[in-house]
Amino acid sequence: MKDVFARLATDFFSTIVFLALYLITGDVLLATGVAIAGAVAQVVYSRIKGQQLTFMTYASLALVIVLGSATLLTNDPRFVLAKPSIAHFAIGAIMLKRGWMLRYMPPIVSETIPEYVTVAGYAWAALMFALGAGVIAVASTGDMKLWALYVSVVAIGAKVAAFAVQYVAFRVIITNRIRAARA
Repeated sequence: MKDVFARLATDFFSTIVFLALYLITGDVLLATGVAIAGAVAQVVYSRIKGQQLTFMTYASLALVIVLGSATLLTNDPRFVLAKPSIAHFAIGAIMLKRGWMLRYMPPIVSETIPEYVTVAGYAWAALMFALGAGVIAVASTGDMKLWALYVSVVAIGAKVAAFAVQYVAFRVIITNRIRAARA
């Protein structure tokens, strides 16, 4: 679990730096410049350490540079704020692959209710698209506090709630199928 949080902090490093500096200083240009420099430094550091960098690392760096540059040129933070929506849309698109969740399920789930797992996979894709659209809607307001609340509480809370609902639903459905098979 510690590794998951470390990876998330690494993945969202430039966004966290941007938000923290902007909220502290109120200076969009400073926060964006430092976030871009931080993202570049993070990639350079990883390369020096000999770490394998994935396509997503380079794609994220490109987004930070492109959206950060747009923010610097326009003095408008909405470009940088929209970045998480791109990740949500990309993940949602990947989740549209039929049966993608089956490989992540314990055998009892994938063998007992594969059709429900497939439906849940599409529901997760829909959730990612909805959250991505929400990020854009909130970013377009330019309200940093609202954006921070949405990204850190609403988006994460929706994913945790969806996971909890899925877990309970799968347990109930599997229990009912096992009971019905015994009867």
